[in-house]
Amino acid sequence: MLLPFLIFTSIAALIYYIYQYGTKNENFFLEKGIKFQKPTFLFGNCFDMVRNKIGFFDYMRYIGEKFPNEKIIGHFDFRSPLFVILDPEIVKYLAVKEFDNFCDHRSVFDEKQDPLFGNSIFSLRGQKWRDMRATLSPAFTGSKMRQMCDLIVEICDQIVDFMKKEAEEKGPQTYEMKEFFSKFGNDIIGTCAFGVKVNSFTNKENDFYACASRLFNFTSFKVQLKLILFRLCPKIMELFKIPLFEENDRNFLKNLVLDTMKVREEKKIIRPDMIHLLMEAQKGNLTHNDNDMDTAGFATVEESEIGLVKSKRKWSDDELVAQCFLFFLAGFDTSSTVLSFLFYEIVANPDVQEKLYEEISEVHANLEGKPLKYETLPKLKYLDMVISEALRKWPVQAVDRVCIRDFTFKYDGDKEFTFHKGDAFWVPILAYHYNPEYFPDPDKFDPERFNDENKEKINTSTYLPFGVGPRNCIGSRLGLMNLKAIVFYIVLNFHLEATEKTQIPIQLAKNLLGLQPEKGIHILFRPRNQKKLD
Repeated sequence: MLLPFLIFTSIAALIYYIYQYGTKNENFFLEKGIKFQKPTFLFGNCFDMVRNKIGFFDYMRYIGEKFPNEKIIGHFDFRSPLFVILDPEIVKYLAVKEFDNFCDHRSVFDEKQDPLFGNSIFSLRGQKWRDMRATLSPAFTGSKMRQMCDLIVEICDQIVDFMKKEAEEKGPQTYEMKEFFSKFGNDIIGTCAFGVKVNSFTNKENDFYACASRLFNFTSFKVQLKLILFRLCPKIMELFKIPLFEENDRNFLKNLVLDTMKVREEKKIIRPDMIHLLMEAQKGNLTHNDNDMDTAGFATVEESEIGLVKSKRKWSDDELVAQCFLFFLAGFDTSSTVLSFLFYEIVANPDVQEKLYEEISEVHANLEGKPLKYETLPKLKYLDMVISEALRKWPVQAVDRVCIRDFTFKYDGDKEFTFHKGDAFWVPILAYHYNPEYFPDPDKFDPERFNDENKEKINTSTYLPFGVGPRNCIGSRLGLMNLKAIVFYIVLNFHLEATEKTQIPIQLAKNLLGLQPEKGIHILFRPRNQKKLD
């Protein structure tokens, strides 16, 4: 009789635990007087995304529509409660003026659970993050970008030559943009961050691209399941020591970086890439100067005082490798996604493509055969307008902040609100970018929003493509330079055309991922010197 009783008790206890966990924090917002949508058992407000009824992009775009008069609402990220700040001025107050109280991101996994992502500047917290920001900040200044621009242009020339040759042999080619720009980004990040030269178009099976494809295949069932479980039951994932990224791929990147550093140290090799800058940062040789605060475009973010101080902390191998990993992720996945949607807009708006080509052709002619330089970028005003608008329409959907100590403030007249230590909030960037009060007719792709006259009218608290406050994206200059160089050389050499596979208007996949097109983005690249046959 004892065994059946124990089994029954164990099952009952398990059911009770699951019920308690599945309804955890049910009254969190109710007790604080904050409006929210009723959560679903276990999945919170994410159930429709998990079962592919709505995509994360659309969810974030319309997150505040049910509460039009509220400035702060509640959201259940699975069972974790998050405040959503619908008023950009409150975000500016919290994330900039009161940054010391809201300086961390939410922790999905730490450095013990995943040494690569956990040690990256995105995941670090507290003083360790401040020291890393100060260490890396001088590596992303205008003066360093001038040196790195030549490496990016070299890759652009290499890939354009390949595409021209392929078009000559096979006729104009159609490429799926995510795959195309993943390869493009792989080659750029290979040379700029890891100091290795690869050609992912001629050598599709190279180890570097294969590793990236495995690491950042966020559409695979295995990776999506892991991402859900990390959010649904993080303690269980930690208990069983399940990493997001496979050990073999982590070791490949780690050995690549450390072996390169060793060879360069021994042979005194200097190359203006990210590995060299990290080596110099580790030695304390990188500093800011007066010429570093230039802009790579309207979307460039400014460095705060935190990034301008000099850090004396010595970093371990894992901590340095982790920064290369983050650059890898940004170059392979984030940039390729932005470029995919940017090129969709260029194809979907022929007038934009024509005006862009006219400007690029004029600037190219003035270069008199010389390659594009960082100093040339400010002359490409319309290109900057196009990229600024692409970053408005297709941005990172949200960023978060965590309160590190109890903090009370007043808003909306005399309303008082208290964040407690550990509370987190979302900055719904997408909701701001699509709010017609800030950007009229938000579904229209309109670069003229960012012309010299109109951009002065934009409230910068509502335009946040690289985040907000001292914890904004450290690589905005590198990212913008990369985008501009790629667009410059492709539009200069190719006319971009829709095909029968091109979905206009584009539809997004309905899942937990942010920017994922339903049917891919397929574009035909016709060399400018080839006429279209009727």
